[in-house]
Amino acid sequence: MPLIKGTHHISLKPVGREQLQETIHFYRNLLGMAILRRWEDGSGVFLWTGNSILEINDNGEEQRPQGSIHHFALLTDDVDECVRRVREAGYEITIEPKNLTLPHAEGGMKIRMAFCKGPVGEDVEFFTEL
Repeated sequence: MPLIKGTHHISLKPVGREQLQETIHFYRNLLGMAILRRWEDGSGVFLWTGNSILEINDNGEEQRPQGSIHHFALLTDDVDECVRRVREAGYEITIEPKNLTLPHAEGGMKIRMAFCKGPVGEDVEFFTEL
């Protein structure tokens, strides 16, 4: 039995209440994630991704440089609708929706994907297997 059973949550750290609210809006209102829990002082939330949690928490720290995580991928049945929503809301699409075959020993994995920049500069991939 493996020690690690899955991903519990991914954490985003917006700086300040304005960026916190923008980040919550992006994931909750544009992409439809439900709020699981709110911090009592209003400084953060847990959002349900469908199989994990996205933590958005402003703890008053200064802006931090990007760490070693390149991006995270959100599983969806409709990559194009995700892109439409974030584009209409004014966010940058860094890779337009496209179909790819990822090379694997098992003969390849057919996917549709796209990328955008999120509210705190995070790279977000919208991903579906075809």
